[in-house]
Amino acid sequence: MRTNYWQRSARLKTAKHNKGELMENRPTEELDKILSETKPEGIGDYLMENRQFIADDKKGFYYYYKNVIDSKHIKLRDVYERVDVSESYGSKIVSMEKHTTDRDLIIKMCLAGHFSLLEMNRALKLYGFNPLYARDRKDAVVIVALNNHIYSIEKVNEMLKENGLEGLSKE
Repeated sequence: MRTNYWQRSARLKTAKHNKGELMENRPTEELDKILSETKPEGIGDYLMENRQFIADDKKGFYYYYKNVIDSKHIKLRDVYERVDVSESYGSKIVSMEKHTTDRDLIIKMCLAGHFSLLEMNRALKLYGFNPLYARDRKDAVVIVALNNHIYSIEKVNEMLKENGLEGLSKE
């Protein structure tokens, strides 16, 4: 027997609540599948039911960033210290109250938050930047660092300089 969107949604909620945990993320592939089965008159219900999984242009980065560092038990003030920005400036950047055009700053914040490559690329996209690109020399060094669990900004800058590249900006 094939289940519809509402039955699947109720089953997922029940399973999560029975385990005593909230569903924080739903894979994009699952959302795509739900949308493939959604009729035009059902889009409002889909948006309401999945609002916590849909990016908000203004707060999407903040919620995503905060969720990732919380899952790794890292505090925002520790990130700001590692990135060498004041807490007030860092919080304005993370909350997007103040928007930076410095992609390197977001990369450094992701390094300080111990983001994986996938997590960093998603954070960069949510902030409005291009994800790391394997054909870009500087990005390639950052990708190798991430893939080898190197999160030290100083070490990444050393790797960049050893390969004749500029380090991550100091903003």
